Amino acid sequence: MKCPKCESPMEEVAFDQVKIDRCTSCKGIWFDEFELTDLKEIEGSETVDTGDSKTGSEQNKIDRINCPKCNTQMIRMVDARQSHIWFEHCVTCSGHFFDAGEFRDLKEDSLLDFIKSWFTPERITPPTAWPSSSDSKESN
Repeated sequence: MKCPKCESPMEEVAFDQVKIDRCTSCKGIWFDEFELTDLKEIEGSETVDTGDSKTGSEQNKIDRINCPKCNTQMIRMVDARQSHIWFEHCVTCSGHFFDAGEFRDLKEDSLLDFIKSWFTPERITPPTAWPSSSDSKESN
């Protein structure tokens, strides 16, 4: 499998019998359907996120990627408890991609995260297609 952000190979990494895929270059992490939920509950599992948060912040700017498993365009998600954490989700296979440092940050839910949520600007994504003039005429 190749990294959906930088196209480098992904390596399989195991923690307490949960296997995830991590990019050998940018250190982004791919979680199959239940791996994120499972790993999030295990104490110390943030150690699988070995990447540099600065690299992760740069990679986070790439927000239109295809799923490395099924090639479906992934959607951008925000963590409900920590709104400064943005990740990609595949609606077809239910996988998740986190940039370097994001999983580690997700595991550290703190007062600082609450404060960060107040100062995180809203991310505005342009629509994939503007309504055509015929669409607006039909609604009138």
